[in-house]
Amino acid sequence: MTPIAIMILAVSMSVDAFAASIGRGAAAERTHWGDAMRAGAVFGVIEASTPVIGWGAGTMAAGFVTAVDHWIAFVLLGLVGGRMLLEAMRRQEDEAPSGRSFWVLVATAVGTSLDAMAVGVSLAFLEINIWVIAAAIGFATFCMATGGMLAGRLLGRRFGRWAEGLGGAALILLGSSILYEHLLA
Repeated sequence: MTPIAIMILAVSMSVDAFAASIGRGAAAERTHWGDAMRAGAVFGVIEASTPVIGWGAGTMAAGFVTAVDHWIAFVLLGLVGGRMLLEAMRRQEDEAPSGRSFWVLVATAVGTSLDAMAVGVSLAFLEINIWVIAAAIGFATFCMATGGMLAGRLLGRRFGRWAEGLGGAALILLGSSILYEHLLA
């Protein structure tokens, strides 16, 4: 793969993490650089790991991974998105959002990165350096998720409830579209 192709792949794999982190940043009472970088690191590490896992699985058993990845993404993104929607609806307009647990962050990162696992499976059939591609995807995701958290912070408490609800709906739609695309294929 050319460097430009790797860059395009990396950015395209990190767009869903960017969208999820915007909602997360907007829903947070305060988002500091450390919070944004922690979220970016979690998203980046998981997003960099999944294509390697997919690549390894693709070299061993491509049929099994591709048979279930869309269902796992659908369930994880649906649960996390549904929880975000419920929290947004329960919260009063001027009320601070509830704390975000580390495990919800991890579940969101896993849900948004399963498409990268499927990409890793397909890359197993090409002669590529999976480590370079995984590093590029991880770095792009770190940057975009960190930026998404900080952009979400700008929305602040005033729009946080609505942004959190939109973020939850976006995760549900993303999971549904992944399932839809795979069921049609």
